[in-house]
Amino acid sequence: MRVDKWLFCARMTKTRAEAARLVEAGAVRINRLKTKKPAATVHVGDVITLVRHDRVRVVRILALTDRRVSPRLAASLREEL
Repeated sequence: MRVDKWLFCARMTKTRAEAARLVEAGAVRINRLKTKKPAATVHVGDVITLVRHDRVRVVRILALTDRRVSPRLAASLREEL
């Protein structure tokens, strides 16, 4: 699954375009490696580091989904580290 789509579906960003901008700006790491491609692939078990609003969030992907889900379900897609 694309990293920008996962960030949007898991409610880490408000829009998919915002997720893509964050990735292109270098604010997202996948398994500690910087990525500048919104189409970078993520898998279950990957660790995402997201820098946003002077705050760093580190999450492990627990599940993938093709659509944006409710906040309660979104919390089950990730594990805060």
